[in-house]
Amino acid sequence: MFKFVTTTPARSRLAPTLVRCLLALACAGSAANAAAAAPCYNFSPVNQYNVQVSASFWNPIIHYVAERSGVCLNLKLGRTSADTTSFVLAREVDFAFTNHLFSPERMKMGWTVFGRRNLPPVRSQIVVPADSPVRDLRQLAGATVAFPGPEALVAYKASYAQLLQRDIPVNVVFAGNQDAAFTQLFAGMVKAVGANSQLVENWKGREGAAFRVLWSSEPFNDLALMYSPRVPSERARAVARAFLGMHRDPQGKRVLAAAAELIHSPAPISFIAADDSDYASYRAFYAGVPAELR
Repeated sequence: MFKFVTTTPARSRLAPTLVRCLLALACAGSAANAAAAAPCYNFSPVNQYNVQVSASFWNPIIHYVAERSGVCLNLKLGRTSADTTSFVLAREVDFAFTNHLFSPERMKMGWTVFGRRNLPPVRSQIVVPADSPVRDLRQLAGATVAFPGPEALVAYKASYAQLLQRDIPVNVVFAGNQDAAFTQLFAGMVKAVGANSQLVENWKGREGAAFRVLWSSEPFNDLALMYSPRVPSERARAVARAFLGMHRDPQGKRVLAAAAELIHSPAPISFIAADDSDYASYRAFYAGVPAELR
């Protein structure tokens, strides 16, 4: 005697499973398409250190911010600070850590300040080794003086403007970044260096070098975290939240502590909210600077 088993119940059991599988595949495909469509933004910080140290400082920070914000970010560094700024001017990046965008012409590009490091203000300085016979700016007349690069507002434009105002002619050499300028100074290749006071202190800690400061400017706030007008507001806010909340998150605190140790920062590093008003001293500088430095 044969027993026949209908296949209808089996089809009814398989149908919901099949539907769920198809829906899952469709959702996965939609998510993949959405991920593929999500843009990745380049982040360019001014080269304050040599390329290796700059990349080692910023890569873990950018990785953390991208992970926390859900916004894809790439670190884009040039060989020199001027190269890196050229990426910004060519609209190849949409996030930056810079003070190169506060001239009247560049402010027309529409970048927005959202944060800065919670570090003391910096000063433009002209420095020599502590054992140098040079004790006065006038002794630099006719000498070779190194600067990080033509875009460096604090380390080049402000310090060189001081030499111009005092009518002290010097032979200008651009080293590419502040580390390279200091290396030339202590190798005896140049007589003095235009510098950022924060980076002078970092170099002291990293290399054990001693400086004599011949001149120091009024204070400027540390460089600004900025985003371009092309970044959608929700993504800009997400990136800002991730930067500004780093020091309150255990993983973020570890990343910041490692960054501070790397550059021998004399103070802990964190990021705080900032806006355009924090950079009034930069705009004031450009209002009175010689035309050749704008």
